[in-house]
Amino acid sequence: MATSLYADDLRLAHVLADRVERITMSRSRADDLVVESKPDLTPVSDADRSCEEAIRAQLSRSRGRDAVLGEEFGNTGDSQRRWIIDPIDGTKNYVRGVPVWATLIGLVDGEDCVMGLVAAPALGRRWWAAKDAGARTGRSLSQARQIGVSKVSRLADASLSYSSLDGWRESGRGSSFLNLTSDMWRTRAYGDFWSYMLVAEGAVDVAAEPELELYDMAALVAIVEEAGGRFTSLDGTRGPWGGNAVASNGLLHDEVLSRLTPRP
Repeated sequence: MATSLYADDLRLAHVLADRVERITMSRSRADDLVVESKPDLTPVSDADRSCEEAIRAQLSRSRGRDAVLGEEFGNTGDSQRRWIIDPIDGTKNYVRGVPVWATLIGLVDGEDCVMGLVAAPALGRRWWAAKDAGARTGRSLSQARQIGVSKVSRLADASLSYSSLDGWRESGRGSSFLNLTSDMWRTRAYGDFWSYMLVAEGAVDVAAEPELELYDMAALVAIVEEAGGRFTSLDGTRGPWGGNAVASNGLLHDEVLSRLTPRP
């Protein structure tokens, strides 16, 4: 197994995920779970805030010089190394009792996504990767298997996952997206982080969303790329910097980007 320069950060991410899991699982479907609407009308629970506070407290002790960006409490610090956190990706699922939600913990060094961990305790799954060390899934660092993307090379044989149709319509790409789906073997809305982890595992060939925040994507990039795939914005820019995402096994990527480009 290759050793990454970011192996210690990955071990810390597992520690953070262990700590957060105790909060998320204890508060899941709790009768006294408090859910509010943020200014953008998306929901936030007391568990979201408690989880991010716990992560930030540990990072302050263990990586005090690093910057942090979190969904609930914004930016703190100024460093080339920045931890990017979504305490509960899939809050709408979380508050309704749907088990497809996860804690996303990513590390960016400059513009490079060098480490990512996705912990989905209600599914009993974790996925993680560190730069130059491959991508894995399992319950712990010692109990894991390496994962890799598929070898599907034709859209007619490919499976695509997405979150919803509304964003594609609102972005002006609704027709392009629907035409793309009609030419693919299978489409399913697994949604949120899970779409991208299925790409990394080779179970799905393409995942795409027209509007995302940095904290929705940063942890996913290293996992997809270390599994042998590509992760870009819709304009083809590598990484999580474009406000939207296409992830694939690499073989289908350029064709998918072309198909999702609005036509005049």
